[in-house]
Parts: sequence; structure tokens; C-alpha cells
Amino acid sequence: MTNYYLHTDNAKQALEAIAAGLPLVRLSTDLNLSEQDFAINDQHLVLDADNQLSIDTLKSIVKKTQRIYLCHDGAMTPLEDRSTGYYKLVPTAGAPLLEISGVKMHISKGTDPFTSASAMAQQAVRKGDKVLDCCSGLGYAAIAAHRLGASEVLSIELSPEVMGLRALNPWSNDLGQAGIVQRQGSSYELISTLPAASFDSVIHDPPRFSLAGELYSEEFYREIFRVLRRDGRLFHYTGNPHVVKKGSSFVDGVIHRLKAAGFRHTQKVEHLMGVSAQK
Repeated sequence: MTNYYLHTDNAKQALEAIAAGLPLVRLSTDLNLSEQDFAINDQHLVLDADNQLSIDTLKSIVKKTQRIYLCHDGAMTPLEDRSTGYYKLVPTAGAPLLEISGVKMHISKGTDPFTSASAMAQQAVRKGDKVLDCCSGLGYAAIAAHRLGASEVLSIELSPEVMGLRALNPWSNDLGQAGIVQRQGSSYELISTLPAASFDSVIHDPPRFSLAGELYSEEFYREIFRVLRRDGRLFHYTGNPHVVKKGSSFVDGVIHRLKAAGFRHTQKVEHLMGVSAQK
């Protein structure tokens, strides 16, 4: 059965078409990957024989502005997980973003999460590279690295809740491509099991420092340095720079620890809220 993804914007489009008495409405029901025409019949949006949404149902979707609903086999469920916190996919004008307990896990202002993740990958990845993607999230950077011509991408994500959401996200489907290996577990723990000098580039996109300070430690940076080959490249997303003590910014601290771990050519990449470095 086909999956259909509905949110405020496309539900509004359907309601406007019903109000205008139109027989068809053109919608994207795969989160902006494509569009197609759907029938309006008896004041319902007809996705298929098993998924026909009433005006009241569409209005209920419109009210939840930061939520995506999956319509499948006659049922409609929000793309969220409340088992150990609040994880959800949030609609944008492009790819959906991941939000955890109210914190957006992507750069989305003035862009969309897939585009910004692709820009991060471009900072480090070259054609033919073997790539390590730490804290992979929805897998956008891993997919971008693969599209840039990486020979192999190892994608590590700690959260089973995040992996469950990305399994339902059409923008994450290419994680199933040959050449991308997905592992669920701690990047901090798993990196020590990886062979030395086994990667050409690393994309490191950790949660904020208050949630995972160990992923910003000199110890972890030394492990990244160890698994990189000579002249290997790192892009490290740090988020908005903020002051941890007077006269010392958070990002300056990251750069100091990267240098202590052995990295050179460390520099801020302000538009991507991160740091690039080279072994």
C-alpha cells in the first residue's frame, strides 16, 4: 500500500479545492519529492480507495502546524515518537527536519535540512572517499556523501527512535543504497572499534554539548584523527557559537581541542555553523 504524508500546507490546498468545487487538486504527498493530481469526491480528498479524508479530518491536520501525518491503509498517524522524549518530523518547504523535545536538529532557516546537510558533506567529502558519518540523524549527510561519489559511507546513529522515524521518511530512502552501511549505536563507543587510517573523510554532527559533551571532547577528536587517513578531512557541526565563559567562545574551544588532537587547517565555517579541519 502507498504511504501518503499530509501536513498543514497540503491539507489547506485540499480544503481550498473542496471549497471551490474543483474535481481535482494537485498535491505533494511525499514531502515535496513529487506532485500528482488527486480526486475530490463527495466533499472528500481521495488519496486512494482506502484513504479518503473528510473536511473535518483535513481541518484537524491544518491545526497541527508542526506535524506530519502518515496516511496508510485507512489509518492516519503522526510521525512522532514519545517513548523516551518527544521525537518528531516537522514539515518544511523541502525535506522534513528532525525535532527532539522542541530542539530542531538541522539548519533550516533560509534553506532546508537536506540542502544544508549536503553543504556539510561537500566541506569534507571527495569522489571515491570512504566516509564516516557520526550522529547521522535522518541520514541526509550520508546520502549527500554517497551522491558526491563516496565509495562507502558508514552511518552511525545512537537513537532507535530516530532510526524508526527515518525508516518512515521518504527523504531517507536512499540510505538503502549499496555503499551505505547503517549502524545503530554510540559514535563515542563504536569509533574505538574502527581500524586506524580507514576513512578519507568524517562528517560529525553531534547533538548539542549539554546533551552529549563527550562528542566534543579531545578524547573523541583523537579517535576521529586516528581513523582518518593522511590528509583526511573533517567537517564538525557545532551549532550556534555561544559563550561558555567570558572571553572564550564555544567554537574556539572546539578548535583548540581539535588542534590538541593533531588536526591542522582548522577554521570556522560560519554559514554552516561548524568547523572544518584536516589531518
